[in-house]
Amino acid sequence: MTKFLLGTAIAATLATPALAQRDAPLDARVGKLESEMRAVQRKVFPGGAGTMVEPQIAPSAPITVEAEGVPASGAITDLTARVTSLEQQLASMTGQIEQNQYRLRQLEEQFNEYRKATDAKLAAPPPSATPVQPVGGPDVTVPEAPEPAGGSAANVTKPSTGDGAEDGYLYGFRLWEAKRYGEAVTALKKVVADFPKSRRASYAQNLIGRAYLDDGKPSLASIAFYDNYKKFPDGERAPDSLYYLGSALVKLDKAGDACKVYGELTDVYGAKISAKMKADVAKARIAAKCK
Repeated sequence: MTKFLLGTAIAATLATPALAQRDAPLDARVGKLESEMRAVQRKVFPGGAGTMVEPQIAPSAPITVEAEGVPASGAITDLTARVTSLEQQLASMTGQIEQNQYRLRQLEEQFNEYRKATDAKLAAPPPSATPVQPVGGPDVTVPEAPEPAGGSAANVTKPSTGDGAEDGYLYGFRLWEAKRYGEAVTALKKVVADFPKSRRASYAQNLIGRAYLDDGKPSLASIAFYDNYKKFPDGERAPDSLYYLGSALVKLDKAGDACKVYGELTDVYGAKISAKMKADVAKARIAAKCK
């Protein structure tokens, strides 16, 4: 559009009949050229709110031919300056147009590269989630509840025994067993929200962390494990959550924080946890290079 408008204005200037150009006074011709240049500028570079300013170019009015004479030197100097100014403005406009075109080409190239990279990512198959296996594994490495029937990935059913907390937890457990981690987290969060005083709340909150950990999301897992310890410190799965919190922190390259968590586990629950868990914590501390 810019090139078209600029070309149109210049063409209109050049297309003026040769006779009128020759006969018209030099001052009138330069004035007409300036008027047309202003029209091109306002068309190419609309100011303010970006509204389009109508061009000032209009059909040439009849020019009264004045008697030939020798113009004064001052008039010639003024006209020369005006012509020079017009040439400079035209050169500046041309340079700006070329810069804008160059920037536009750069943006198009960057966008094409971004689109290719995005298409490649979308076309690539999603990486399979690898379950996290903590060193040694505490007592809860065994299923947290007896394996219920109907726990296959194709058909996960929700039990209906009349105990909302138990049914909700078992349903979340079945989804976790079927590796449907997102659905498991949703079901287990509902158990924690609806039955915070049930013993299954501690189980559900701990299993939320396990689901995140197995789904390759150690950051979310660490939050879930810490919440279980803080919200349900007397819950049956609070010690297990501290152990797995240490595992999640190791995955996040925060071995120093993991060592602090293992120390907290030993200090708070050392008299309650089993001998096997104590041995597993000792192995985890060695793996994390705790002092």
